[in-house]
Amino acid sequence: MTRKILSALVMASTLGMLLSVSACNTVAGAGKDVEHAGDAIHDKARDVQQGN
Repeated sequence: MTRKILSALVMASTLGMLLSVSACNTVAGAGKDVEHAGDAIHDKARDVQQGN
């Protein structure tokens, strides 16, 4: 019985770590997308100010 519980805890911990790592990469990717969008808006605003 104890071995089954330990096995389940190890599996749950491993799954939790894998999910947290993938979530970090997803958030980092979203941050980069937002940064690129901000850069594009900034560039367009500068073009409008310069009359281009």
